[in-house]
Amino acid sequence: MRRREFIALLGGAVAWPRAAHAQLARHIPRLCFLTFDPDASRSTRFGPFFEGLRDLGYVDGQTISVDYLSADGKGERFPSLAAECLRLRADIIAASTTPATQAAKKITRTIPIVMIALGDPVETGLVDSLAQPGGNVTGMSMMASEVAAKRLELLKEAVPEISRMLVLSYLADPIAPLQVKALEKAAHSLGVTLQIQDVRTADDLTAAFDAGARERAEGLLTTAESIFVAQRARVSELAARYRLPAMYPYTIQVADAGGLMAYDIDYADLERRAATYVDKILKGAKPSDLPVQQPTKFALVINLKTAKALGLTIPDSFLRRADQVIE
Repeated sequence: MRRREFIALLGGAVAWPRAAHAQLARHIPRLCFLTFDPDASRSTRFGPFFEGLRDLGYVDGQTISVDYLSADGKGERFPSLAAECLRLRADIIAASTTPATQAAKKITRTIPIVMIALGDPVETGLVDSLAQPGGNVTGMSMMASEVAAKRLELLKEAVPEISRMLVLSYLADPIAPLQVKALEKAAHSLGVTLQIQDVRTADDLTAAFDAGARERAEGLLTTAESIFVAQRARVSELAARYRLPAMYPYTIQVADAGGLMAYDIDYADLERRAATYVDKILKGAKPSDLPVQQPTKFALVINLKTAKALGLTIPDSFLRRADQVIE
């Protein structure tokens, strides 16, 4: 072998392990996903968020590493799950509930945290303001309190005879009392009496409906916490058993679980926008420089099958306002 060819071959042999080492050492960002929902890794509720990440080039196990950490319906687990994110050395945290975000913010002021459609991040102390979040938290807000009052108005419009309303709320979540306050203000102007029932676990649901029956409740609302999504089938079953016309915060509670009505924000849109914030932050943007975004799209969904089962006639004028009617 000629000397020049030998040197070239030797140089290539030396360069190859260096290139291989560089490839192996390439940092893949780690995303820690915190959620209340059981079995988070297969939850369809957050599909748009993960689809948004894939559209931006983030493939789990290849260009990003995703750790799904679920509280399995027990909000008190969030502090330990947030600590797990630190142990895993997450580069970024995505949180789908206010308690999860609060737990993450309490344990770290340096790891960026992206909120996925949370209730009221200003009132719950997660950000300084929507325009200038400050700190390490930003993301999406679903305007929970304002939309809760709108749901009460819509249900009263659809069923004018309602004067006593059972309200199921997960008061352990900081966004729940804010929604209850907004509902109480709207109820006063509408001439409706609210019966607030605190639901902490699925086992509390039957007792809550029994209490509503004793107070002769004529309608049902739930505030916008994850427990009522996770337990949507049970809530709809009890609403049907007690023959209560119901308005829900999430379309899935109507389309998937047979609820009567929902007035919902476009969560898919917010989730996809949350994915773009993850992308921007991983590329160097600071959370404090990214304004908290709010929903711009809302949808009224009505299930006429459920209305018929309840012996309820929805006014035509109200039906015409629906974005979707399930027949």
